[in-house]
Formats: sequence, C-alpha cells, structure tokens
Amino acid sequence: MPPPAIEFAVRVSAATKRFGQHTAVSSLDLDIPTNSIYGLLGPNGSGKTTTIRMMMGILHPDEGSVELMGRRPDNRARHRVGYLPEERGVYTKMKVVDLLVFLAAIRGVRRKDARKRAHAWLERLGLEKWAGKTVESLSKGMTQKVQFIGTVIHEPDLLILDEPFSGLDPINQDLLESIVREFHERGTTILFSTHLMDQAERLCDRVCLISGSRKILDGGLRELKRQEREGVLAVSFEGDPSWIHGPEIQSIEEGPDCLMLLLREGADHQEVLRKGVACGARISRFELVEPRLHDIFVRYAGQEVVDDAA
Repeated sequence: MPPPAIEFAVRVSAATKRFGQHTAVSSLDLDIPTNSIYGLLGPNGSGKTTTIRMMMGILHPDEGSVELMGRRPDNRARHRVGYLPEERGVYTKMKVVDLLVFLAAIRGVRRKDARKRAHAWLERLGLEKWAGKTVESLSKGMTQKVQFIGTVIHEPDLLILDEPFSGLDPINQDLLESIVREFHERGTTILFSTHLMDQAERLCDRVCLISGSRKILDGGLRELKRQEREGVLAVSFEGDPSWIHGPEIQSIEEGPDCLMLLLREGADHQEVLRKGVACGARISRFELVEPRLHDIFVRYAGQEVVDDAA
C-alpha cells in the first residue's frame, strides 16, 4: 500500500541548533510543499547544511522540531529520501556497479532490478565503460556523477541535494539539472541548497534565503520578484555619474548595455531620476526591471553572494 499523501515533505518548526557558543541555526520555521523544487539559499556558513542534517535526523535540534515525510526523521522516513550530502563519501575500493547495487539494495530495491538501473544510469551519464572499475580509479567529476546516481537510483519521493553541482563542468551541470527537472515532473519533491543564485533561479519555484543562521526571506520565487519590482533600475546615460552614487543606491553592477542599480529598501526611484536630471545627465534609459534573485538576496542579507565561492 502506498504511503498516504502529505502536504509538506519537510516541516521545520522553531528549530535551533548550537555548537558550543556558536548558533548555527536560529529559530527556523520552514515548510517545503510536496512536488515543489525548493531552494535553501545563502552564503557558505549560513546554516544550510546544519538545517539539512536536522531534516535527515543526523543532528537533533536543541529547540523546536523537524518532520520528514510526515513523521519524525527515522529510518522509515529516510528510506523515502535520496540524500546527497555536501561532504561526499563513497567506498573507493568497490567496483562502480557493485557500489550502486549496494546503495539501491539497502533502500529496498531488489538486486536484480538494482543492477539494471545501475547500468542504465551509468550509460546515460557516460560512465558505462567504468562500471567494472573501482571507484578510486575515477576522476573527481566522474565520482560526483556516481554519487548522484547512488542518490536517485531507488527513485525516492524526496531528493535532498546539498551543493549538488559544486565542481562540475557546465556540461555536466546542465545534464544533472535536466535530470532533477525530470524527477520533479514525475512528482518528486526537490530540496537543494546552494550559494549560486543564478542556478537557483533556473530551477526553483520556491526559495528560502538564510543569512547568519536566520531565515530572512521565504516564498514563491515569482511572488518574491513581483514584490521586489520597485527595487532595480536599468539605467543608461551620458554625463556626470555622481547622481547614481547617492544614499538611495545600495549597489551598482555593469550590464552588457546599461547599469543595474539596486535601490535600498524604501528608496524612491523618482528621486533618483530627479537627481539625474538636476545633474544635467543625458538619460537614454531609466527603467524599473524585474530583480534577479541575487539582487533580492543582497538587499535583505546586506552582503554580496559570491557565485564562485568555494
């Protein structure tokens, strides 16, 4: 009998986790709807991995509670999850196909079926000729793909991917992103953490932004962008640039054919325009545009998110 339908794949209620004097996660509330692609976003050290480890029952919150697949994060719940941790680990002496069969078998897949799935996945990811080789003979990128296969081979109801594409070349990033989308189309809930805002913008329909151990923003990506519509200006001009460096402007980035000005919260874009006109600038473009996820995070976190951070 299939498990009963649940509204939320993960629920985190007022969860706090401390390590000595350091608070890694502070009073976090988080609901991840089933069948969503949910991004847990923030710079390195913000508390994303600690949050995921509490979801998986690896760590227990000092305060608050966590539900995984409608119950506490026990073995029964975890069997419905495919978890790819940030700190990778495999049995390097095992043959690639044997490792994948083992990982599928411990999650309840019959060995005969597991072997078929393993070979099918290895062929799709261009690793079939390595099936009989030991894991230690693979390159780092190939090992990452094997670990990804091991995460999805039992066809979980929930995928939790912690910085899943870190270190992969763009071609393999695109390949794994397409596979994530396929799982979502089949009804799998996807949760992944990343500090790469452009990647989250491509994949997610909902996001939670964390900074300094606290949630600062949470909601549907389209709705968040609509709410922040007043916050980003695309500007092209000739003349004195001093007017774009006033207190209304939080940050400035150069685009391919214009400047992108991120306004501080509550700033009036008309005041910026008046200053430009008063300075005698010849303004050819002055347009409110939809903000990027990066812009939204910078506004609320008060710091840049570096896309190529380690």
